[in-house]
Amino acid sequence: MSVLRLGLCVLGVYSMFLLWAVAQERLSVPFQHIDGQSTDKFKSALFLGTCQSFLSSLSALAYILIRGKSGSSLSSLLGLDLASMVQTNNSSHSKTNGSSSTKVNGHSHSSSAHLHTYSSTSKALLLRYLQVSAFITLAAPFGFAALSYITYPTMVLGKSCKLVPVMLMNFIMYRRRFAPHKYIVVAMVTAGIGVFMGFGNEKPSKASSNGEQGSHSQLIGILYLFINLILDGAVNSTQDEMFARYKVTGQQMMFWINIFCTLLTTALGTLPLPHIPVLHPSSGLQSEFANAIGFIRTHPSAIIPLVQFSLTGALGQLFIFETLQHFGSLTLVMITLTRKMFTMVLSVVVYDHRLTLGQWAGAGIVFGGISVEAWVKRKEVHAKRVLQEKEKAKIKSL
Repeated sequence: MSVLRLGLCVLGVYSMFLLWAVAQERLSVPFQHIDGQSTDKFKSALFLGTCQSFLSSLSALAYILIRGKSGSSLSSLLGLDLASMVQTNNSSHSKTNGSSSTKVNGHSHSSSAHLHTYSSTSKALLLRYLQVSAFITLAAPFGFAALSYITYPTMVLGKSCKLVPVMLMNFIMYRRRFAPHKYIVVAMVTAGIGVFMGFGNEKPSKASSNGEQGSHSQLIGILYLFINLILDGAVNSTQDEMFARYKVTGQQMMFWINIFCTLLTTALGTLPLPHIPVLHPSSGLQSEFANAIGFIRTHPSAIIPLVQFSLTGALGQLFIFETLQHFGSLTLVMITLTRKMFTMVLSVVVYDHRLTLGQWAGAGIVFGGISVEAWVKRKEVHAKRVLQEKEKAKIKSL
């Protein structure tokens, strides 16, 4: 059963995110106008984010309701019913100290304390979800804008290097330190990116034939990608901290983060905000959603990649959280690593990108560094299992 489940998870992640990547790259190039005389680019990253986050929250909710225990309350299913956990922890603490709660006017002081703790914990959890959603909402437009200045294979390779910003933001935000091998991995990834960019000769959509302007455009794209990765690092480090502090499942986190993302992007996309580079590209005091809907009406060929992008992203997240829940982060790292390799190859084949021998070498260095990280993680997991088996054997002998 576990082998079948793993096979379905791998198939789901590969199929959904390979199709998602094809749709994302298609959305970064011009679409034919309905009059057949001109082409224009779809610029509304907020509209894309809203469509995907809305469908993702619906798919997470459906998963939670189908897989949840019968008779459980909705707040419990959504991970907000933390009262029982607080009561259990407090009661065990009380028993350990050999004391019991005193009652005044027929009411227990501990009950009010539990209620206060439950309320504050729920608020803190929701604020964490909102914080992660804000990071994601800010990160997505920068990633989408970067595709106007760098090629998609470069984008995929850069997104494969999340370890660097994750480590940086973990240290800045939570003062966490890392094992020495992780710094070697970071060095390999950085060197590989440098080799890949240095040997590239293909120009993205906004790169000029003039060498100096082309280099300037690539620097802008790298800057946007760097901002995107830093925000992604903040997302991942905060999620790690949330999993460690609160007893929530991946699907519950997926639901709440996407609900808040939908609310944030809807507010930003609906309000007639002034022109803000990257975040709100609409000119004047115009609604970005109105412009996006107007674009779809005059460029109907954008509908299919929009639906493909949103639907495959929503379903792909479910397979990712299913893999994480049943097989752990090591298996997920291996799946996503190989998936990104296939994504880059698929982009080269489908959209006829030309990679030089030096770029393939740079990509090999990057994926080699990430493979070192996966290999070390596998050794650590194996060592932990051996230690657990020894402890179980000692307990049985007693």
